[in-house]
Amino acid sequence: MTRLFRLLGGLFFIMAVSAQPAGAQDPENLLYLELEDGRVVIQLRPDLAPTHVARIKELARERFYDGIIFHRVIDGFMAQTGDPTGTGTGGSGRKLPSEFSNEPFVRGTIGMARTNDPNSGDSQFFITFAPAAFLNGQYTVWGEVIEGMDFVDQINRGEPPANPDSIVSMRVAADMAQ
Repeated sequence: MTRLFRLLGGLFFIMAVSAQPAGAQDPENLLYLELEDGRVVIQLRPDLAPTHVARIKELARERFYDGIIFHRVIDGFMAQTGDPTGTGTGGSGRKLPSEFSNEPFVRGTIGMARTNDPNSGDSQFFITFAPAAFLNGQYTVWGEVIEGMDFVDQINRGEPPANPDSIVSMRVAADMAQ
């Protein structure tokens, strides 16, 4: 009888584990980017860029990104943000060493903006609207949009946009339950 209970207990454990949703995400590696039109969910990629992911999470936890505009939005290419001055020349003040990878830039890929210096990434980032193979291996990939790309598509275009959209808030999902 004890053997039967152990067997049934193991079976229930296996059923409980397999009942977890496929692709369940680690909330410590998810960002909620709230835009004026809705929520964008970003899967962070510490496997590709651990230093960049750590810094982005640090800035999100400091609420650095709240209210920052999308200062450069090119139709068919990308939307760029993360500059507190809104000019494209500002940042948080901490340069990061590049973490280039073979990860391709496809629709929804998030990369770190930089100057001609590969080690000049700071707080500015961009989200691609479409594949951009010419960026592959040239910019650090630190995340990807997994939900809400339709809201990214609605960001006002321009360099700078005449009426720029802004980030309402950006939070680490793990912090939302607290």
